[in-house]
Amino acid sequence: MNIGIIAHLKHPIRKPYMGGLEAFTHDVCLRLKNRGHQITLYASELSDPALNVRVIMSDTDYDRETFSRFRSHELSEEFISTHHAYLELMQDIDGQGHDIIFNNSLNYVPITMASLIQTPMLTVLHTPPIFELKRAIRHEKKRGQIRYVSVSRPNAEAWRPFVGDCEVVSNGVDTTRWTFVDQPTGGYVLWFGRIHPDKGTHLAIQAAKEAGRKIKIAGSIADRSYFDIYVQPLLDDSVELVGNCSHEQLNHYIGNADVSVITPCWDEPFGLVVAESLACGTPVAGIARGALPSILCEKSGCLTSSSSPSELARCINQAALLNRADCRQRAESELDVERMVDAYEQLFAQLISTPSLVYAN
Repeated sequence: MNIGIIAHLKHPIRKPYMGGLEAFTHDVCLRLKNRGHQITLYASELSDPALNVRVIMSDTDYDRETFSRFRSHELSEEFISTHHAYLELMQDIDGQGHDIIFNNSLNYVPITMASLIQTPMLTVLHTPPIFELKRAIRHEKKRGQIRYVSVSRPNAEAWRPFVGDCEVVSNGVDTTRWTFVDQPTGGYVLWFGRIHPDKGTHLAIQAAKEAGRKIKIAGSIADRSYFDIYVQPLLDDSVELVGNCSHEQLNHYIGNADVSVITPCWDEPFGLVVAESLACGTPVAGIARGALPSILCEKSGCLTSSSSPSELARCINQAALLNRADCRQRAESELDVERMVDAYEQLFAQLISTPSLVYAN
């Protein structure tokens, strides 16, 4: 198949990943390419050239210190530049010979312009319903040019008023690249991800203290103000910041942790950190928001519906008693990346051979 893949433009698609969407896009591109498909990734300039990148936005103004597209932080500037990048792409994309367009942009323009192209399009709903996508999808559904997929069942339910029933393809990780650790030696719990208010880093630190455990924090500071106000005051000898890690370093930290603490403060649609933790055999303690309850089972994690640090501390101590082999098995059976790519490959083939399947939603 000849597959045109539309990336989002907030960050380049390359390692080290800024978040789960960059990891997803990179993974799916390489695996489709390795399966013999012809892929073209429409992304920003600094994206990995191994992905056969067609540049649709310059990264001249991408600030690698603040991870911001524009140093001026002018929202209107970023909005207008992104709008025009996707507008120019969609005006030209039908002439690129693609059998299907795989849209992961999180932007309204490809959806709005779908009625003007002939190539079938599959759009992944990576986020909960957001304003600009809801409006675009409402109008697009009148014509039915796009097939929609959600990354989790809870996220599909949230989108139901706008897209109706849609398939669910869970995100996945390469379980062969995450080493299973049966006997952790670290004597700590781990929180990893972007240090940002949505991720609740401070809650994990507070809970670890209440549980009487040391905690390591792995990840970049994505929101300096949040870090200074909520995280910095909690730092002491029981908290270690290990920064942004390579894959090998992160595997070591996760695998040797007694528990991964995952603290979403919003309805996160998936959360690759859960799959990565389980692939290492590390059970999860967390807050039951978004997709987290649907990813875990009673053998792989312990959740609280409260954001209370004392409740989360109880979950940490309970999760530490779980069988690590059960956690690894959960990752292999439900959260493996090859299973994810199989599902997308089948959907692509269906839509190419029978475009009318788009209207099934």
